[in-house]
Amino acid sequence: MGIVKDLQGSSELVLNLTRREIKGKYKRTALGQLWSLANPLAAMAIYTVVFAFIIRVQPDPGDPSGLNIFALWLLCALLPWTFFTNVVNGGMGTLVGNENLIKKVYFPRIALLVANSFSWMFSWSIEMVVLVLALLIVGSNALVWLPLAVVFMALMSLFATGVSLMLSVANVHFRDTQHFVGILFQVWFYLTPIVYPVSLVADQSERLGPLFGSVTLLDLYLLNPIGQFAEVFRNLLYDNRWPDLSTALACAAWSLGAFFLGYALFKRSEKGLAEAL
Repeated sequence: MGIVKDLQGSSELVLNLTRREIKGKYKRTALGQLWSLANPLAAMAIYTVVFAFIIRVQPDPGDPSGLNIFALWLLCALLPWTFFTNVVNGGMGTLVGNENLIKKVYFPRIALLVANSFSWMFSWSIEMVVLVLALLIVGSNALVWLPLAVVFMALMSLFATGVSLMLSVANVHFRDTQHFVGILFQVWFYLTPIVYPVSLVADQSERLGPLFGSVTLLDLYLLNPIGQFAEVFRNLLYDNRWPDLSTALACAAWSLGAFFLGYALFKRSEKGLAEAL
């Protein structure tokens, strides 16, 4: 595979870049890596107050776990979403941010994007460990499903890296990309079942009926890849059951498709990156 050849002689470079990214995120801060927990926990607290106590969104209890804790239900989808946006936002600005390095020395440019993904995977792993511990404390059987959750974490990392590869090149040629993506993420967040259950969309879809032909609002809504990942993580960690096979296969397809498309587009543009910068 091309990417293996690209990184085969650059493993030390990727490792050093990953270390630089991890250390640089919270350099000279008092809490250090604890900030990787503080940000999602603060978001969880805000969304829990707004959606659980003010708007009173009530997702179904975990099946078969029986859990009925909105904050943990929320975190099972919020943490993957936060990881995805961090990888894409970080990767999108990586080439521009390392302009001087790219112009001075030749090395596989993809190493910068891979290191960015690895650094955020490190932070996400810490967050997920804390989430699993919280789930175990309240009686969830999440530990049994953790190995499968790790597999889907790897798949989501591939998906996020693929998207960041595409957008990093776009951002080199069109610097407004990062601003468009910022707006897109605001819309995408509320189009994803993170702070509300899919059942609310299903009810609205049933009231509206088919939009055209036999296609319903729910059919279009379920095309959202992050929504499918959110469903899988909730099934595994909160519900403690196997995800639907169709949802699991869709996640794998989105991941591999986005990664290989992103890699192909990145390689096609790689030779002209220094000049474009």
